[in-house]
Amino acid sequence: MKEKFKNYLPVIIGKYIQFLFFFYPKKALHKAYILFSTPRKGKVLLEQEFFLEEAVDEVILIEDIYIQTYRWSNMGETILLVHGWESNTHRWKNLIQKLHKERYNIIAFDAPAHGNSSGKILNIPLYTKCLQKIVELYRPNHILGHSIGAMTTIFHQYTYPSIEIEKLIMLAPPSDLSRIMKGYQDILKLSPKFMKALNLYFKEKHGFYFEEFSASIFSKKINKKGLLIHDKNDPIAPYTEAEAISENWNEVRFISTENYGHSLFHDEVDNMIIDFLKD
Repeated sequence: MKEKFKNYLPVIIGKYIQFLFFFYPKKALHKAYILFSTPRKGKVLLEQEFFLEEAVDEVILIEDIYIQTYRWSNMGETILLVHGWESNTHRWKNLIQKLHKERYNIIAFDAPAHGNSSGKILNIPLYTKCLQKIVELYRPNHILGHSIGAMTTIFHQYTYPSIEIEKLIMLAPPSDLSRIMKGYQDILKLSPKFMKALNLYFKEKHGFYFEEFSASIFSKKINKKGLLIHDKNDPIAPYTEAEAISENWNEVRFISTENYGHSLFHDEVDNMIIDFLKD
């Protein structure tokens, strides 16, 4: 019974939003936007705390959000790690240990509404503001992002092209917001009329229509050396979107994997990252 209710819940929520849209369109659009931006998980679990406690931590206030940062200090170049949706800094544990052995100075942070950071929502424009603040504070040589963190890093480089970052590493980035929003529409069974209004809402709020907000479009303006790794069978971020990014990014090295999943937790991937940084 619980499982049945769980399956029907998105449709029930969608019907409520559609009903609200008929009487209070602005309120309905705001609710749909907040719902889309609200993660269901990603906070630090008890078993993850022990590793994170090894880092030097600092809390930074960005607007009204307390952002938890972590630093594993060393004498080498600084690399900044940017995690994905419903994740946190702990996802980098194995890679951090390897990078630290290679004497890299490592900075990471939990996104708003994730890990030990405060906040209730996350979207790429907000994540980008936080990333920019972290970059200003810690002046990293390189940035490594996974999934939405990679998409955010590409948008960050599009928005702040003057930042002196030497190398960018993107793991399994999605590209097209229009495709993501189509999935959102299908889950909640929202009408085309509602999605048209939500598209305009997004344009007014962030300056882009869904179809304009694309990592492959943004990557045309990136002139830094990049490494892009994507699995051909990624079930979350389509491989074709990574191909589109690589076609538009002149300085990127595109590497395909098979059956490493969306997370790309694999020693071979870690070795590719370290080799690229040393090159």
